[in-house]
Amino acid sequence: MATVSVRIDEQLVESARKAAQAEYRTVQGQLEFWAKVGRAALDNPDLPVTFVASSLQSLAEPRELSTPFVPRSKKAK
Repeated sequence: MATVSVRIDEQLVESARKAAQAEYRTVQGQLEFWAKVGRAALDNPDLPVTFVASSLQSLAEPRELSTPFVPRSKKAK
């Protein structure tokens, strides 16, 4: 993958550094994740940002670590 240098506000980088540490990502990975969430949120304005972020995180999860969806209850017929 090609890389590009960009200027980013120092406060944003510091915020990314703290979030990256909590999320076990690199600072670059955190900034990329935020950019993906922002783009997906703009593409889907009817969805909550937290849902968009969770969806992107689940898509990145290895398939063998995922758990199948099991409904809590079934509708009565």
